[in-house]
Amino acid sequence: MLIKYKLGILLLMIAFASGQVLAADQGKAAAKPQAAEKKAVAEDPRAAAANKIILAADAARKKAGSVGGEWRDTGKMLKKAKAAVKSGAYDKAIKLAEKAGRQGELGYTQATSQQKLQLPSYVTVLYVNK
Repeated sequence: MLIKYKLGILLLMIAFASGQVLAADQGKAAAKPQAAEKKAVAEDPRAAAANKIILAADAARKKAGSVGGEWRDTGKMLKKAKAAVKSGAYDKAIKLAEKAGRQGELGYTQATSQQKLQLPSYVTVLYVNK
């Protein structure tokens, strides 16, 4: 009985170890194409320009979000721009990122201008006191 128990434990250890080796090999194989993709994207100057504009637009989005002024579609545009870079549509990515960056800037301006907004007394009476 003890021998069967030890043999069972040994077989489980071997199966576990071989599974770990296979998983590690699959991870290495999956990492190689991603590295090649990143290298190919980095070599194209339009891709680098698109990525730079996307980063700037994301910073503008975060700045607008910090004051509560992030617009609804800004994040969606950035997601589409990142997907366009991956697919090689650099002009589309740049256009989307520029639009998203502009929305981030406008959202920040809008939110900061509305923070100190003074409502007239007739608006306060009609809407605030209800």
